[in-house]
Amino acid sequence: MTEPSRLTEPAPLIELAEDATEVQAFEAADAWLRANLPGDVLKAALDADWDAVGAFLDDPQRGPAWYAALGDAGLSTPTWPRECGGLGLSARAAGAVADAVLRYRVDRGMIDFVGLALAGPTIIFHGTPRQRERYLRPLARGEHRWCQLFSEPGAGSDLAGLSTRAERQDDGTWVVNGQKVWSSFAHIADYGLLMARTDPALPKHRGIGYFLLDMRTPGVDARPLKQMTGDAEFNEVFLTDVRLPADALLGEVNGGWTVAITTLMQERNGLTGLPAVGEGRADVLLRRARDNGTLAEPVLRDDLLRFLVEERVLQMTTVRAHAESGRKAAGAEGSIRKLVNARLEEKAGALAAEVEPLAALAWEQGRQNSAASYEFLVMKQASIAGGTPEIQRNIIAERVLGLPKDPDPDKNVPFNERQRG
Repeated sequence: MTEPSRLTEPAPLIELAEDATEVQAFEAADAWLRANLPGDVLKAALDADWDAVGAFLDDPQRGPAWYAALGDAGLSTPTWPRECGGLGLSARAAGAVADAVLRYRVDRGMIDFVGLALAGPTIIFHGTPRQRERYLRPLARGEHRWCQLFSEPGAGSDLAGLSTRAERQDDGTWVVNGQKVWSSFAHIADYGLLMARTDPALPKHRGIGYFLLDMRTPGVDARPLKQMTGDAEFNEVFLTDVRLPADALLGEVNGGWTVAITTLMQERNGLTGLPAVGEGRADVLLRRARDNGTLAEPVLRDDLLRFLVEERVLQMTTVRAHAESGRKAAGAEGSIRKLVNARLEEKAGALAAEVEPLAALAWEQGRQNSAASYEFLVMKQASIAGGTPEIQRNIIAERVLGLPKDPDPDKNVPFNERQRG
C-alpha cells in the first residue's frame, strides 16, 4: 500500500516519447497513478467511493502534496512542452492521459481552470523564457491559483472597449487604475490575467496591454459577488494605483489583443470539458431518476436518453477536435462546441428539476441547496462564461463560415475619439 508520505517526494516526468500512442500514454499514466496514489485513496477510487476521494483532495496537507506530485509527473499538463514541465504529447495522447486521471477522479478541479487551461497555454505561446520559468512550474504543481481580469462594467461582449488604464512610467513600470467584474475566484487567486488600455490614442483593439498581475500587489481589491445559488465565486476587482513591474507585460506593448485571443480561444475550448468520453451529467441524472422513481415517466425517460446521446456526441466531438488540432493553438471552431455545451448545461438544469421536482422547489431554511435546485439555478452560467451564445454565433459566422463581419464604426477610430452611446 502506498503511504501518503510518498507524495512529498519529487515525482519525475513520466518517460514517454512525444510520439507516444494513446495506448502507451494511458498505460503509462495509469501505472504511475496506481504506484503513487495513497493506498486508501486508490481503493476508494476503484470502489467508486467518490466522497472519500474528494475528502483526500480537500485535505489541506494531502491534497496539495498530491497536486504537486501530479504536476511534477507532467500529468496535469501533458500537452505542455517538456521544458515547461509537460510531457510534450500530441492532443490525442494527452486525451488518453486525461482519461486515466479522470478514471480515479484525482485531477485538478474547476477552481484551477483559469491557471491550467488559460494562463499556462497563453504564457507558453507569448511569454519570455523568464516568464515561463517563473510561472509555469508553480502553476503545474498547484502552488499558484489564477483568475481572469478581462470583463468590465462597460466592456463585456465588446471586450476591446475596456477602459481600465495602464500608464507607463519613466522607469518602465506601469500604474493601473480601473475596475473588473465577473472574475471567478479572484478573492483567493495568487495571480491574474489582466487586460488594460495602454494607449487611448490608438483604435480600441490596438491600444491594449496584457499583464500578469500579482493579486497581492497594493491597490488590488477583490470583492466577492453573492450569486442566487448562495455561492460567491465571482468578484468585482478594483485596481487603484496598482504598480506593476516592466516584466509583468506579456507580449508586446499595445499588442495585448493578440495575446487575449489566445486566452479566449483556449477558454472556449476548455469550457466544453476535457477530451475524454465517459460518465457525465446525463449519467448522474439517470441514476437520480432511477433512485427516486421518476425514470418511470416515459417523457422524462426519453428526454434523459436524448440528453445522454447529445452529451456523448459532444464528448466525442471534443476528443476529435483535440486530436485533429495537434499542437496548434485553439481555433474558432471551439465556439461551436462552446455553443452546444451551453445549451446542454441549460438542459441539464431543467432536467434536474424534473428528475427531483420537490427538491428543486424548496429546502429547509439554513440548509445547503439541494442538488436539483442548485443545478437549476446555475444552469445559465455556462451560457455567459467565455462569451454569450450570441457572441459565439457571430464568431462561427465570421471565422468558420466566412460570412461578412458586422459593421463596427469604431474599429479604426482612436479609443478616446470613439462614439459614445
